[in-house]
Amino acid sequence: MSIQDIKPLNEKETRAGFGDGILEAGRKNPNVVALTADLAGSLKLNAFIKEFPERFVQCGIAEANMIGVAAGMTIGGKIPFTTTFANFSTSRVYDQIRQSVAYSDKNVKICASHAGLTLGEDGATHQVLEDIGMMKMLPGMTVIVPCDYNQTKAATMAIAEHHGPVYLRFGRPKWPNFTAEDGSDFKIGKAQVLAEGSDVTIFACGHLVWIAVEAAKELDAKGISVELINIHTIKPLDEEAVLKSIKKTGAVVTAEEHQINGGLGDSIANVAARECPVPHEYVAVMDTFGESGKPTDLLKKYGLTKENIIAAAEKAIARKGK
Repeated sequence: MSIQDIKPLNEKETRAGFGDGILEAGRKNPNVVALTADLAGSLKLNAFIKEFPERFVQCGIAEANMIGVAAGMTIGGKIPFTTTFANFSTSRVYDQIRQSVAYSDKNVKICASHAGLTLGEDGATHQVLEDIGMMKMLPGMTVIVPCDYNQTKAATMAIAEHHGPVYLRFGRPKWPNFTAEDGSDFKIGKAQVLAEGSDVTIFACGHLVWIAVEAAKELDAKGISVELINIHTIKPLDEEAVLKSIKKTGAVVTAEEHQINGGLGDSIANVAARECPVPHEYVAVMDTFGESGKPTDLLKKYGLTKENIIAAAEKAIARKGK
C-alpha cells in the first residue's frame, strides 16, 4: 500500500474501541468480567454493564483494592479487566501490580484510558507519560498501545484470549480511525507495516501513528521513501520486523506520546544497539511533565507533531552519510 492511500474512515475515541471490544469479548467468553474504580462511563463500560450486570464490579475510588480483587478472581478462572485512567492504572497501584499480578503471573488485563498529553485539560497530574516504561519492565507483562478505535477494539478482544497479565493503553479524544474494521491487521506481538520504504524507518505507537502517517505523506511528496511501522505491541517487541526494516533503511525515527526515557524509543534502540546500530532520532516528551491545555496545543508545545517527525526523519537520513 502507498502511504498516500491511507485515509481515515472516521474519527472515534480509542476508549470507545475498548468499550465495544470488551462487550464482544464478554459475549464470546462468560469468564470475562469488568471492574472499575468509579469510571465506568469514562471507560465506555455502560453497554457491557447493561448486558452483563452480574459480571461487573464497581470498586469505587480504590484502585489498589481493584487490582487485588482482580488478581483473586483469576484463581476462580475469571478473566478480569480492570479499568481506570492510565495514571491510576499504573503509578498509583504499581506495588499491587508487581506483587499480585506480574510476580504471580495472574491473568489480569489492566486497561488504561486517558493516557498521555492528549488527555488535555486535566493537566500534568493525570497525563501519565511514564507508564509504558513502568509496565514493560515487569517480567511477563504484555504491553499494547493501539493506534485507533478499530485496533483498540481488536486488541481488547485479543487479550481476552491471551493468557497472562496485559497492560492495554489507550486515550481520551476522538482520533482518526484508519486500520482494518474487522481487526484483521492486528496480532499481539506482530508489528504492522503501514508503508514500505528505503530511506528511513518511522516506528510509532498510539496516537502518534496517525501523526506519523501525515508526516510520511509529506516526506513522500518530497521524494523521501518512508517505511512506516506501527509498533502496537511494545512488549513482546517484534524484533524481527524491527531489524529487517532498519537494515534496509539505515535510519530510524521513533514517535510516541510518552517520555523519551523508557518507552518505544528505548525498546527500538535496545534492539538496534545489539544487532544493527543506526542513526536514531526521537519524537517524544523530553523529560518533563505536561500541563493543562487542548490536546492539539499540547502536542505542538511538546514537539509531537508531523513537523517534528519530518524534521527528525531528515536529520536521521543526513546522519547516515557521516
